Formats: sequence, structure tokens, C-alpha cells
Amino acid sequence: MNKSYRQSQILKLIRAKRLHTQEDLAKGLRGIGIPATQVTLSRDIRELGLVKTPDGYTQGVPEAAAAGPDVGALVAEFVEDIRIAQNLLVLRTPPGHANSVAVALDKAQWPEITGTVAGDDTILVIAPDARVAEELRERFLRFLR
Repeated sequence: MNKSYRQSQILKLIRAKRLHTQEDLAKGLRGIGIPATQVTLSRDIRELGLVKTPDGYTQGVPEAAAAGPDVGALVAEFVEDIRIAQNLLVLRTPPGHANSVAVALDKAQWPEITGTVAGDDTILVIAPDARVAEELRERFLRFLR
């Protein structure tokens, strides 16, 4: 399978049914004979500009994608726990929601965030030092209040 075909099938799947997690997406693809790893799906989701909503994945609206999703709203809705370890923050979300929060953080381009790494329910937020990590933690906590 080539990338373009796989990505077009992903778009067809998300338009046809509600897919809430990468695992749902992988099962849908396997159901039509297309194998895909988690890494491949993450890349496809990013490249296609897919956004996770309460109703599942959807293709982002071009104008909204330029501005990026509202980080505050996503943090308030999905972040359940924030832990700090030196210059690192670990954000916990319900399964399937870490990627959407991390993408929003990446698109927001906060200067105090060096980078993010997202799994299914965990986001690692990397700050340049422990002081900035603590400031980021406080910023995230304000969204949760």
C-alpha cells in the first residue's frame, strides 16, 4: 500500500464512522486489508490535519488549523494529572486523547516548550529547565481551575 492510498482510506473511514482512538483507526484499516503501525498512524494523523473531537477524529477546517486548536479548552477537557520531574512535565489524559493535546501544544508554539512526545494517554512536555517546567505546570493548572 502506498501512503496516498492509505491516507485516502483513513479519510473515508473517519467520514463513515466515529473512530475515537488510533486503535479504532488501525482496526478499521485492517478491516479493509491495510496494515499500519502506531507510528505510521500518528504520522498520517498529523499530515492529514486530523483533529480529535468528542465525536472522534475529524479533518480540521483549514482556517481553524492555521490558528490551531484551543490549548486551554483541550487541557481543561482532557488533562487529568500533571506531574513534574526536573525539566519534564508528564500530562495524563484518558486513553486516546494525548495526541490531540500534544498537537495543540505544538501548534501553539509556546516558547517555553522545547518539545512534546505523546502516547495514547500520556504526554511528555519538555522544558529547557526546572524553573520553566514549574511555570508551565502552573499555567496548565490554571486551565484546570
